[in-house]
Amino acid sequence: MTDTVAFTNAILTDADNAETSCVLTRSGRITYCGPEAGAPVSDAHERVDCGGRLITPALVDCHTHIVHGGERSLEFQMRQEGRSYSEIAQAGGGILSTVTATNALSVEELVETALPRLDHLLTEGVCTVEVKSGYGLTIEGELNMLRAARQLEKRRKVRVRTSYLAAHALPPEYRENRQGYLDDVVIAGLRAAHDEGLVDAVDGFCEHIAFSPKEIAQVFDLAAELELPVKLHAEQLSDLGGAALAARYGALSADHLEYLSDVDARVMAEAGTVAVLLPGAFYTLHETQLPPMKALREAGAKLALATDCNPGSAPLTSLLLTMNMGATLFGMTVPECIEGTTANAAKALGLEGEVGTLMPGASADLAIWDVKRPAELVYRIGFNPLWRRYFKGEYAQ
Repeated sequence: MTDTVAFTNAILTDADNAETSCVLTRSGRITYCGPEAGAPVSDAHERVDCGGRLITPALVDCHTHIVHGGERSLEFQMRQEGRSYSEIAQAGGGILSTVTATNALSVEELVETALPRLDHLLTEGVCTVEVKSGYGLTIEGELNMLRAARQLEKRRKVRVRTSYLAAHALPPEYRENRQGYLDDVVIAGLRAAHDEGLVDAVDGFCEHIAFSPKEIAQVFDLAAELELPVKLHAEQLSDLGGAALAARYGALSADHLEYLSDVDARVMAEAGTVAVLLPGAFYTLHETQLPPMKALREAGAKLALATDCNPGSAPLTSLLLTMNMGATLFGMTVPECIEGTTANAAKALGLEGEVGTLMPGASADLAIWDVKRPAELVYRIGFNPLWRRYFKGEYAQ
């Protein structure tokens, strides 16, 4: 493929536009997007005839835990058989089982176990993926997860953004010394990860079963010192004010948000903090408390969707299914679902204008679909209509 490409005979994301459209790229960047009639196409352009197919920005999965060891299907089976959380934990289940399995693997083994999950996302038109640590709970364990995440974009045509999530759970040896874990592992580990160039953002889990807003603030203070953006798992199981805390630190996003208050929805929107909704976890955990969709919309908050791919609460590697879940479970509209996995997901990663858009100047990350309208991407279940994926202007799949 040449350095200059014209994607012609296409439909763009706006399904109401009846004109045949095209996208022009040069050196991995979009140079034009609009009606084909009058487009500045020259003999230098290599032509890709899209055959009347739909072009969207390549999808962005802005919240995943795809680097981890092991799986928890037995735990799922036990839950379905009526076993309690404590019974599952006593049988070796829960997050600590994933910690054990993750820490048993080398960096290369973590890469190899993550690649099948990543590959499934890529086959659905994804070009940008966020990857969190959080299953090491030791400095070396957290660093190894981030090292593996960095290796993924060397093995595949994909853009990876990493989030440091050592403030995810409390290991048993620190059960009576919470501050010790924050000091010895979370804070010290963040400095080490930053020194090694492994961190793009800093995350935490703010919940009764995890860390308090006061504890998370210590982590965010260091992130600010290191000039790293923050994001937060917040209001998934209760309202601790985590989203408002994140907003005060100018967070890129607050994620989950089922128990978010109307007031804090406004606080988030005013701070420009993206609301990342994770219907896969809601579905898997049989939750009934819906995110405050009306309050988020009225506040003008940006809504994003992500898989939350993880072994315990969201073993989900389909962003297309995630869009359908967002629509059917949370009542999101088709445009909200499309924007939630493109432009708004990009904003949640600090990549606004770089990916998730077809605007000139953006990276030429394109998904070409064998459909005529965006609604088909949201309404179908278990169907993948991807025709071709382009990453930085190059055919990737």
